[in-house]
This record gives sequence, C-alpha cells and structure tokens, in this order.
Amino acid sequence: MGSPTQPLRVKLIAGLLAADAGILAEAKDTLRGEFGAIDRESAVVPFTYTAYYNKEMGCGIVRQYLSFEALIAPDVIAHIKLKTNEIEGRFAAGGCRKANIDPGYVDLSKLVLATTKDATYRVYIGGGIYAQSTLFFKDNCFEPWPWTYPDYRAADTVAFFNAVRGQYKKGIKEVGSCQS
Repeated sequence: MGSPTQPLRVKLIAGLLAADAGILAEAKDTLRGEFGAIDRESAVVPFTYTAYYNKEMGCGIVRQYLSFEALIAPDVIAHIKLKTNEIEGRFAAGGCRKANIDPGYVDLSKLVLATTKDATYRVYIGGGIYAQSTLFFKDNCFEPWPWTYPDYRAADTVAFFNAVRGQYKKGIKEVGSCQS
C-alpha cells in the first residue's frame, strides 16, 4: 500500500485573452497584485485560432501567457480559478467579458489548466472547478494531448512553456525538497 505524500510546489501560469492590449495590460497588473511578481511573459499576439470569443469580446482579441515567480501548492488551483473568474467580472461590460483568464500550473511532467467546464478528460477538483492536463512532457519537450486547445499546440506557445518548465526545474533544484 502506498503512503500519501505532499507534492512539490508548482509554477503558476495564466493564459490571457483580452479585447485589446489596454485591457490585457490592466488584467496583467491585476494578476500581479493578486499573485505576485510575473517572471516570464510571452509576446502579445493576435488570437486567430477560433472565433469562439468574438461574440462576447469583439474582434481584435489578443493572447498572452504569463508565469509567476512564487510557487504554489497544486491543490490551490481551484481557488485561483475562482479568483480569476472574479477578476474577469471586473473587466466585464454589458454582461460580456473583455478579458478571459485561464490559470494553471506547470510541473516537471505536465501543464494543467483549471476550468469551470466538465468533459471526459477533466477531473473535478472542488468548488465547481475541473482540471485538465493540457500538455505533457516527453523527450525534452511539451507535447499536446488530442484535446489540447489549438493555441496551446502552437510552436511558440510550446517553446514558452518549455522555458517556464526549465526555469521551474532550476528553481526546485535550488530550493531542494523542502516544502513550506
């Protein structure tokens, strides 16, 4: 019989979509105030993978990924998703979101996203929130699952999260196995 163990802390990340670059910058500042220093940012790029968000957010949507300096316990991701939903509400206008914030985390073997939507490949983690393994690490590179969103499959996105994982790996080696 196995014994329960405490997992290593993980690297908090967020995927942001916004109606424009100004809202993106405001959302990023709000996240920084809530979760601490941002240690890595992807380029801000047009979101062209789907028109799914256009009705709610309008055209000209931009995408950016962030990682945060502080490591978190993986079991707090449900609480973080609830907080990011609250933040999205602050940016809403006329009942429509102007920012979409998808928090998650990177560890040595995967990238996990938190969501409010159930699916066969998602696991309920409490508080109305589900977790989805979105990328897995194999042969020195993150790889997508069949259900991985198209923007998370993109080469520049995978490269960004490979760099986040490398930074995380270096950080946990420096900290050692201590969990506080």
